[in-house]
This record gives sequence, structure tokens and C-alpha cells, in this order.
Amino acid sequence: MTAILDLWAALPDVVRSTAWILIVTVAVILSVAFTTLWERKVIGWMQLRKGPNRVGSIFGLLPGIFQPFADVIKLLLKEVVLPSAANKWLFRVAPAITLIPAFAAWAVMPLDPALVIADIDAGLLYVLSLTSVGVYGIILAGWATNSKYAFLGAMRSAAQIVAYEIAMGFALVGVVMAAGTLNLGDIVRAQEGGVSSWFFLWLFPLFVVYLIAGVAETNRAPFDVAEGESEIVAGFHVEYSGIAFALFFLAEYANMILISALTAVFFLGGWLSPFEGVLAADNALAQPGFHWLFLKLFFFLTCFMWYRATFPRYRYDQIMRLGWKVLIPVTLVWIAVAAVMVHFRVGPWSAN
Repeated sequence: MTAILDLWAALPDVVRSTAWILIVTVAVILSVAFTTLWERKVIGWMQLRKGPNRVGSIFGLLPGIFQPFADVIKLLLKEVVLPSAANKWLFRVAPAITLIPAFAAWAVMPLDPALVIADIDAGLLYVLSLTSVGVYGIILAGWATNSKYAFLGAMRSAAQIVAYEIAMGFALVGVVMAAGTLNLGDIVRAQEGGVSSWFFLWLFPLFVVYLIAGVAETNRAPFDVAEGESEIVAGFHVEYSGIAFALFFLAEYANMILISALTAVFFLGGWLSPFEGVLAADNALAQPGFHWLFLKLFFFLTCFMWYRATFPRYRYDQIMRLGWKVLIPVTLVWIAVAAVMVHFRVGPWSAN
């Protein structure tokens, strides 16, 4: 093992970065696949049914474990139909524009105290810029199809995303004020000192706004009017089929995982242990690590599924009213409150 570690350390930075990019990309793809299975299982348990349980098992355990792979094969074998009046180039490129930012954002995600692919100082701006690019894929998908249903769905989705991105951005202003940095790793380190130092306690309204805006940003229930309003025709991707539809499907779940991870990083200490300051520093449970980030991410990811099984779909006017008239004013007020707390060194900033 020592020889392997020495060989790894001797590799050029470019080789190591490329290896980590491949590892993280494959991990995210597999996570998306199994998230679809987990969602169907969770909602099945909530509704007193089994969920997928026919495709594969491991020694009789985990029935349905291979269901995601069966879904992939089915979508790969389906025909991709291009509407005759569509702009064929834009029709093909729109799913990629939606999917790529959801994967590229992981480049600056601090997975561990010593593991981040690109440790850049403007990491937060990088994430915000990438999450904003996805809306272009949605608009292009609706427009390139040359279908009124798809175009209306794209406009609804774009308006919703823009409204909630403003609230999300304002919520992160409070995080930047509290941490004093745009580097995601440093934002996590600014929360050291135990649960009482995590930002979700002192920025709780911003935490709630960010969580709600994240659900709306991913077009998830109860904010999924773009995928099924009164006409129930799937909105902007109504004309997509096969692997082209699968890319939109993949992007939605990849964004769910990304928003869950960012929520943990910004407000719940990322890879920091909740037992820090409670147990002895040499206790294994008090040590930071990727496993803590994964548990927090998994919790928020399960909440996405819980919301889908619980809340009815909102009307479009209700969604826009919540975004513009409730969430944005709440963020503006709490940014002012956070500024006062930072100035007077209240709470976790008292030692700074």
C-alpha cells in the first residue's frame, strides 16, 4: 500500500486530476442510477407497496437492485424520433447543455479535507454560473422542437428557474458574509467547532429558502408544473424519446444530488463531524471525512422524494408568488440580520 501511495504522489498533477475526474464522474453516474431506484423504493414504502422488485438480486437480497440498468437498456434501445420541423442540431445539443453543468460543478466540490479536484478561490461563483447554464438547455429544447406545447413548457420552466435562482443567490450571499470567502472548502472550514457553528442554525431562514429554491430549480414536485400542468404532456421535453429523453432524466437526478451536496456544504458543515467538540478529538466519530458529507447528502436527497410523495403540485401562479413575494423578501431581510451578527461578532463569529 505504501508503494502505491508513493507512486500516486509521484504522478504529475494533470494525471492525478484526470483520474479523480473520471472517478467522480463514474460515481455521480452510478449515484444517479441508484437514486432512481431509491426514489421508487421510498415512495413505495410510503404508499405501502414494494416498488421495483423483479429485476435482479444479490444472493436473494436487495430485490430489484438491477432495475436502473434495465431502465438504461430500455432507453438505449428506444428510437430517438426527430420531429420533421425541428431544428435538428439544437434538438440534439439541448440535453447535453442541461446535463454537462450538473457534472462539471463537482470539480470544485470539497469531498474531504484533502480531496477537491479544483481548489479555486471563486468556487461559489463557478457553481452559480454552471447552475444557471442549465436553463439554456431547457429553453433550447422547447424552442428547437417547434411545438407550442414544448415551447410553453420551456417558458414556464425558465421563468420558474430564474425566479428561484435569485432567491438562491441571495441565500448564498448570507453564507459568503458568514464565511468571508468564496472557496467551498474554506466555507466548510469556517463552520468548524461543532454543530453550534454550522451555518444552518444562524442562517436558518436562508437555509430554508435555499432548500426550497433547490427543489424548484430541479423542477421537482411540488414545483414540477413544467413537466405536467393541465395538459400532462411532459412540458419542454414532450418530443424527446429514447436516450435523448434519458439525458434530461439524468440531468434532473444529477442536479438533485448536486443541490443536496451543496446544501450540506453551505449550511451543515460538509465533511465535518456532528460530534466535533462533543467527543474527544482522537475519537473516530469526531473525525471529519467524506462519510459525513455522504450522510448529509443522502438525507437531503431522501427529502426530495419525501416531498414528491407528500405535497400536491402547486399552480403556476402560486409558484411565482412564493418565489418573488415570499422567498426573495425573506432573504433580503435575513441578509441584513446576518450583517448585524457578523459586525457585532454574534454566534459562531464571536471568536473571529
